[in-house]
This record gives sequence, C-alpha cells and structure tokens, in this order.
Amino acid sequence: MKNRKLLIVGGSLLALAAGGTGIALGTGSGDDGPQTPITGSALDNAKAAALAETGGGRVTESEVRDEEGYYEVGVTRADGSQVDVHLNRDFSVIDSSADGQGSDGNEAGDSQ
Repeated sequence: MKNRKLLIVGGSLLALAAGGTGIALGTGSGDDGPQTPITGSALDNAKAAALAETGGGRVTESEVRDEEGYYEVGVTRADGSQVDVHLNRDFSVIDSSADGQGSDGNEAGDSQ
C-alpha cells in the first residue's frame, strides 16, 4: 500500500512538472515568436539602406516589425562583426548597433 501511494504521489509530481514546462514553453518565455523576413522590393530597399549605414557588408538576416523599428536588417561586415540596423517604414535609419550593444554603442549592461 505504501509503494502504491509513493507511485501515485511521484506520478502526480511528474505530471505537474511536465505541465509547468509545457505552459512555460507555450507562453514564449524567451523569444518573441517566429520572425517574419522582409521580402520583395521592401527587402531591396532595406538592404540598400542598411548597407549604406554600415559601409558595406553582407545582409545575413531581416525582420519585419521588429520591436526597435519597422524593419531590422542584420549585416555582417568583412571583419566578421555584426550590426543590426533598425529602419522605419520609409527605410530611414532609426539606429544601428553592433550585436550585443545598445543603440548608444555601449555593451548591454555597460553604464558608462
């Protein structure tokens, strides 16, 4: 009888843990969900604006309706550094920052 109670309690705890994990994953704890890449002529315009801002490089990613602007374009420079360029709807640069840095150019968490 004691082993049976132990199995029931253990099984219940396991079910609760699995349910909690499912809820955490379902609520998107971490990422904002799927990204929508820029396409068509908008991609051409966004690429041109981003590459002009960075002085060249290779566009490696893009996203529509990023949290920092209407468009975000990721550029990898020839030296391997990466820059995120945020654009408004008219493809004007809002800001650009090296990956891992804020729009002020300081490392994330740097209080200089």
